[in-house]
Amino acid sequence: MSDAACSTSQAPASALSDPRWMVPLSLFALYVIWGSTYLAIRYALVSYPPFLLAAIRFAVAGVLLFAVLRLRGATLPTPRQWKNAAIVGTLLLAGGNGLVCFAEQTVSSGIAAVAVASMPLFAALFGGIYREWPTRGETAGLLLGFIGVIVLNLGAGLSGSPLGAIALICAAMAWAFGSVWSKRQDMPKGPMNTAAQMLCASVSLTIIALLHGERFPAHPETGATAALAYLVVFGSIIAFSAYLYVLKTVRPALATSYAYVNPPVAVLFGVALAGEHVGPFDLAGMAIILVGVGIITMMRVRKT
Repeated sequence: MSDAACSTSQAPASALSDPRWMVPLSLFALYVIWGSTYLAIRYALVSYPPFLLAAIRFAVAGVLLFAVLRLRGATLPTPRQWKNAAIVGTLLLAGGNGLVCFAEQTVSSGIAAVAVASMPLFAALFGGIYREWPTRGETAGLLLGFIGVIVLNLGAGLSGSPLGAIALICAAMAWAFGSVWSKRQDMPKGPMNTAAQMLCASVSLTIIALLHGERFPAHPETGATAALAYLVVFGSIIAFSAYLYVLKTVRPALATSYAYVNPPVAVLFGVALAGEHVGPFDLAGMAIILVGVGIITMMRVRKT
């Protein structure tokens, strides 16, 4: 092969790795794919029970990611790291995502995304456990954000389903506490951390599903299975890979900007594709929560 041919064949690869292309594409994946997963969960719930749905999603994604990492020579987690991954995975994925799936049986996908957006509020609150007390600015953001949570609960989206509302708040709290706790623990390195958490969470979710009396559907609908496959491939593998890329390539504030974009994207998907209704209290609650989260984020950026 000539040098000219070599340079031609390598051009697409170098273009593909160019941050000028990859950063916008990765952010687009985070904004749209993660925003759409709430609606995909709703479609998958047509045939699959909630905790079993999450168990299958993370078992398949975890096995695939773990296999790829091992083939690339990634180091196995230590026993201590497996234990910590099991705790964090149970909090984030079983408690967080599993409860979201449970709530979406009675709560619209858009409202579920808005409620989960309150997670940074609880994370700032749980930081006090480690003597990282909120500053005055962060306290203002906390108070505003929790007012937004109250307003959101006054809307038709959550007020008609008290159990769903409790599940979503518990999901946000579990995700927040797991995130805060994991920062001070010996966790697996790099993407292996996520693979280990997915594998461990799938075990926790399977146990919860069995205790909840859930069984694998005998004849799942094609659309529900397609939604589950979308959650595995796009929601768990592609979007997370994009998140890892932007996390190491751009400023943290930009990398975590999906927290502001996902709720309105999820609401738009729900309204446009599933005919979900969003009332004035729901919109007001979303706006107030996002402003509160934005204040907390800006205060933390200033501190760093």
